[in-house]
Amino acid sequence: MTPDVTASGDRERSLPREPLELTVDPEASGPALRPADGRGDILSLDFDEVDSAIASLGERPFRARQLFSWLHKRYAASVEEMSDLPRALREKLAERFVLAPPEIDLVQPSSDGARKYKLRTADGRFVEAVYLPDEAAGRRTLCVSSQVGCAMGCTFCLTATMGFVRHLSAGEILGEVHRVNRDLIETVGLAGPRPLTNLVFMGMGEPLHNFENLKRALQTLLSPAGPNFSSRHVTVSTSGLVPLIDRAGRELDVKLAISLNATTDETRDALMPINRKWNLEALLAACRRFPLKQGRRITFEYVLLDGINDSDEDARRLVRLLKGIPSKVNLIPYNESGQTGFREPPAAQVESFRAIVDQAGITAPVRKNRGRDISAACGQLAVLGQHRRRPAAQPGLVTPSGTGAG
Repeated sequence: MTPDVTASGDRERSLPREPLELTVDPEASGPALRPADGRGDILSLDFDEVDSAIASLGERPFRARQLFSWLHKRYAASVEEMSDLPRALREKLAERFVLAPPEIDLVQPSSDGARKYKLRTADGRFVEAVYLPDEAAGRRTLCVSSQVGCAMGCTFCLTATMGFVRHLSAGEILGEVHRVNRDLIETVGLAGPRPLTNLVFMGMGEPLHNFENLKRALQTLLSPAGPNFSSRHVTVSTSGLVPLIDRAGRELDVKLAISLNATTDETRDALMPINRKWNLEALLAACRRFPLKQGRRITFEYVLLDGINDSDEDARRLVRLLKGIPSKVNLIPYNESGQTGFREPPAAQVESFRAIVDQAGITAPVRKNRGRDISAACGQLAVLGQHRRRPAAQPGLVTPSGTGAG
């Protein structure tokens, strides 16, 4: 991408000449992987559905609790692992259901303690998740992906270069979390049953674009019968799908983060094509409508791009835009990739921006760029080439195109 450079003050402002367009309707549902032979995706079932399935097999109710625990507390990757279920029941489950969570293809540890997971889905697609421990604060956070690729086209984000491939199913989203929990127990040596304390849906993809699968996954993640995450420790980020922000406020009991990144429509239009459909006025109106439980705030993520959105005037505009919204601003100096043409601002300008926002009474920490040495920092997740090749064939599965892979 060749930047279009124009002078602005003492430094230059560079905006992409040809920003990527939105490639699909962000309100539409898209396909996820599904079994081709009529069997159900057992990992995507909520507890009531598991209970009904067990009853339909003629089993006693306590077997549903056992099965759900194996799936979501003991992170079983196959029915055969469920050793305290009778063999006859395991055989019936294998006949009725597929259990195919994403497999860990590669783990990259960072010098700062982060771990990047490359996970392979059953149809041969890849997503990435990032483990971010902060032992001093008692937090072990996983940055979770919700799609293979992304349709939003944000020009500073490497995931956008993949294009949109497909949604992850609820079971695949859950499988990401479960695989990492299991790896942290078995490889890192952390105490179980759930080493992870926090989840942030800020990985590959736009979470609200995959609303139905996200909602279903969250129901299980928050379930006392399952992993039992606290809703206060789960955050869903969005680039600004306004109708789905409203729906999230009605249907999801989690914290909201907004990927903002600009203080004028002109700049945000160029950086984030979604702004051309729902501009800053519409987005911030949705934030003001969003129901917040007592003590909660909306987090605004603001990637600082040298000469683009990091001026003192931008900081003052940001304060005005957020007036009346219980807010926290995460300032994120850009992680240079060499592929987008953007640069990280000087440290002095980052501090000047932070001080202006902070002095207005808005908490505005400068977020540490974790995992930079393994390309795991904000905006760096991408597994390229997936939209240009047919996924590897797997028995018993169907790809989103409807072509049987078995």
